[in-house]
Amino acid sequence: MNHAPFHTLSPTSHGAFTGVFALNLLLAGLMLTATLGRAQPGPGGVPGSEAKITKWARFRAGTAVAYGLVEGDRVRQVTGDPFGAWKPTRKTFALAEVKLLVPTEPNKVLAAALNYKSHLGAVPERPLPRTPEFFFKPPSCLIAAGEPIVLPKDSEQVHFEGELVLVIGKRASKVPVEQALDYVLGVTCGNDVSARDWQKNDIQWWRAKGADTFGPCGPFIVAGLNYDDLQLRLRVNGQVLQEERTSQMAQNVARLVSHASHYVTLEPGDLIYTGTPGETSALKPGDVVEVEIEGVGVLRNPVVEAP
Repeated sequence: MNHAPFHTLSPTSHGAFTGVFALNLLLAGLMLTATLGRAQPGPGGVPGSEAKITKWARFRAGTAVAYGLVEGDRVRQVTGDPFGAWKPTRKTFALAEVKLLVPTEPNKVLAAALNYKSHLGAVPERPLPRTPEFFFKPPSCLIAAGEPIVLPKDSEQVHFEGELVLVIGKRASKVPVEQALDYVLGVTCGNDVSARDWQKNDIQWWRAKGADTFGPCGPFIVAGLNYDDLQLRLRVNGQVLQEERTSQMAQNVARLVSHASHYVTLEPGDLIYTGTPGETSALKPGDVVEVEIEGVGVLRNPVVEAP
């Protein structure tokens, strides 16, 4: 059967052709959208919503500090930052050639206590808190991947605590649980280093949890994962000493963010350490601690003695 060239079609046939073509495009678009929706989890793992998994790094190249999108073993610099307007640039760097920094510059750092049943230790009948229980870590305790954890001379029981860390993406005040995930930019790895002897004997935890270098954090911020079901592992010198899924948290991500926001206004870049699972033990000079979270990366820090 012979077909007339497109330019010889009558107005009527041209309109019919255009209508069919547009309908086909619409159907194809709907099918693609449905496929993408099934292939990727929503923010925080919310069913039925779409999300793109994005990995951010804050880094120093030479004297310049910037945010960038991690693309394999390279990072693409952006203008602006992930908390506001930003655009990708053509400038890329090998990750091995830049200095990865603490992923944000937070105004405040909160940390959840006793958020895993497995961390209740020698008192298994002790109940978990009914609501999130937070304490503060000062931002000055934060260190980046690769930087050393310094053991104070007057503490003999400095323990590791591998944790999932939430990164707040926008100002949050009195946020309902149902909306809380909208305020989470992404997650990173953290180590809530704790001097147990100070924690036991001091009235407050200001130095037990907040001494300099007691807040390793990084190396990346990753958005679009199911934050409530990620594998967390901590290794010391290659040996796995903590291993649990975040699905075992007593208070999930949304409840942690919502509860905190009802009493403390959370700002972009603020961090929430979500608690540690299992048992912990003392670090010694020469150790290398690694916190690995599924889909996020590995936070690696050497341990040294204070000079």
